[in-house]
Amino acid sequence: MATKHHASQKLLAETREQWPLLSLYERFEQVVAIVLSLVIAVVIALALVQLLIRIVPLLVSGAIDPLDHEAFQALFGMIMTLLIAMEFKHSIIRVALRRSSLVQVKTVVLISLIALGRKFVILDTKATSASTIAALAGATLVLGLVYWLLRERDDRLTDGEDG
Repeated sequence: MATKHHASQKLLAETREQWPLLSLYERFEQVVAIVLSLVIAVVIALALVQLLIRIVPLLVSGAIDPLDHEAFQALFGMIMTLLIAMEFKHSIIRVALRRSSLVQVKTVVLISLIALGRKFVILDTKATSASTIAALAGATLVLGLVYWLLRERDDRLTDGEDG
């Protein structure tokens, strides 16, 4: 926790130092990124608390069996939703830290892949048509290919800078 606090203090200090050098739009971007980051952090914290409040008593009392397929789907669906929100927050923090000027396409593709993974975990195969499952699988395959291509491009760009 102290490390996170130190990082946020460092972010605020850097922002204050560079604020006069930023254009009006860059200042707007910074404010939006910081506010969005705070809002998402609050949502993640509340979702985590709600998850614990709902799940822990059920697990302790034995009312829910984590090995039950439906319980597993619901539990992992909630956990993956939190992971998606955390990855989204991380991408916004990158903007606030000025490591990138806008949310990277690669990050959006990664978040989409995580969301599709979540969809597959919670998918009720009995109630979902084969064509819908095939479409989701196709979208996952295409997004995976796009993510791989973006990583390859980034790796080539990084190698080109080093050499």
